[in-house]
Amino acid sequence: MSFNGKFELQSHENFEPFMKALGLSEELIEKGKDIKSISDIVQNGKKFKVTVTTGSKVLTNEFTIGEEAMLESPTGEKVKAVVQMEGDNKLVTNLNKIKSITEINGDIVTNIMTLGDISYTRISKRI
Repeated sequence: MSFNGKFELQSHENFEPFMKALGLSEELIEKGKDIKSISDIVQNGKKFKVTVTTGSKVLTNEFTIGEEAMLESPTGEKVKAVVQMEGDNKLVTNLNKIKSITEINGDIVTNIMTLGDISYTRISKRI
């Protein structure tokens, strides 16, 4: 299944506790909690370019499945990581202490990030 497309955040759960656990300031958490981000995913075989625009902040990660890449974490930190594909619709990686699972089903992309015992779920719909 192809991940190609633009997706708008529809809902998210546990944003504030997850961002606090990451060490973000109350001010940044307040600013970010109600902003609807847009994810633009370009997939060409095993190569991916993912651009997430949240307000004025733009985070772009490029990677090839199974190869080490320098990825930007939600805190802005650059970390070396390997993204694996499970089945044909799930991307899994570890960004330091954060495990990220992104799954596409039709027009819905679900991203679950886990840090310790806190999970943050984002659900986005194709636009």
